[in-house]
Amino acid sequence: MSAVRLATAVLAVLTMGAAAKPPANPDDAAMAKIVSSAQFKTAVATLDREHERTVADIVTLTEIPAPPFKEAAKGKAYMAMLKAHGLSDVEMDAEGNVMGLRRGAGPAGGPVVVLAAHQDTVFPEGTAVKVRRDGTRLSAPGVGDDTRSLAVVLAYIRALDAAKIRTKTDILFVGDVGEEGPGDLRGMRYLFGKGKYKDRIKAFFSMDGNEAQRVTYGAVGSRRYRVAFHGPGGHSYGAFGIVNPMAAMGYAVTQLYETKVPTTPKTTFAASVVSGGVSVNSIPADVTLEVDMRSESKDELARLDARFLEVLKAAEVHENAARDTRFGKITVTPKLIGERPTGATSPDAQIVRTTAAAARALGYTPDLGASSTDSNIPISLGIPAVTIGSGGTGGRAHSLDEWIDVAKPESVRGMSVGLAALLAMAGVQ
Repeated sequence: MSAVRLATAVLAVLTMGAAAKPPANPDDAAMAKIVSSAQFKTAVATLDREHERTVADIVTLTEIPAPPFKEAAKGKAYMAMLKAHGLSDVEMDAEGNVMGLRRGAGPAGGPVVVLAAHQDTVFPEGTAVKVRRDGTRLSAPGVGDDTRSLAVVLAYIRALDAAKIRTKTDILFVGDVGEEGPGDLRGMRYLFGKGKYKDRIKAFFSMDGNEAQRVTYGAVGSRRYRVAFHGPGGHSYGAFGIVNPMAAMGYAVTQLYETKVPTTPKTTFAASVVSGGVSVNSIPADVTLEVDMRSESKDELARLDARFLEVLKAAEVHENAARDTRFGKITVTPKLIGERPTGATSPDAQIVRTTAAAARALGYTPDLGASSTDSNIPISLGIPAVTIGSGGTGGRAHSLDEWIDVAKPESVRGMSVGLAALLAMAGVQ
């Protein structure tokens, strides 16, 4: 499909009947003005023309491992890409976030709109990250979550430059660290807590995942524990009958899974990682359990957290009462290893309405909801924030057979949603 035909297809749903009846919704009317402009059409045509370059960037970045707390190699590569795209003030901060500024028409040091995608993946060091391509399908750990977004950010910069679009507000493009699992949003905590732009950010977009219709305005909070179960240990035959920390752990997991949680607001828990023991013929002295708890509600999360701590205490008491303690008792020690705040950007906030309007303008039905993303941090601080998709389709995120489809028409249409929303929030001269 040619660039001109692609741009026409992207705008088809908007232009159909537009001359006879302009959009009644003010947000849709404002968005119609943006996406029907010659500059936006040029930007979309650029996304189309350079689509294979975007795909190549996805492959290059995916094949640079970025396990939790070890994103440095990908960060350095991405920083070089930001420099090559002509951004100013390109740097890596003390936490490992890389960023570059595209100056707008406003005075230096003024407000900024942030578009961020995260460098890290959930996969441990040593995971094979070679991309396999089958037609338009790319498969590799981390290819969609969130490497595709990093490449789309670069595509936006090229599109803005090619269309000679000057925004009213500066745009800060960020490749951040620590979004996944044990990272506990450390990149965002630094950006908003200690970073040099922390007092300038007026709106924040996180790009994470694929779905262009998704508008995540709710922050799902979480609390994560690593629990140490300790006992005397001993020979599986000779010390049979003494307390066993694994039995205490099993009791705790069973009791946790008897807990009733609401479906609305959605509240969840998972016993996710276990470790410990020394041999098959030994009663272990130490085992550990990791648990993840989440909720859209701060109050429900607090209730679940309190229940979990009660379960741990009960497991300790139960095991010490159930078996012999002559060599020592069971102790259960929980350690909080992660905590993400809950909250929500108001559905009436401009950033939510604008992003939904962008999805509608490009032919999607907006899907508004909540998730646990980088947006949790700005939302908790009262800064308007949403998480959006990078466009296209994909599946099996967080698995070794993760995949995305980079078929050009759907990819470019999906990419256009985020670009339109970004322009609406940054303003166009």
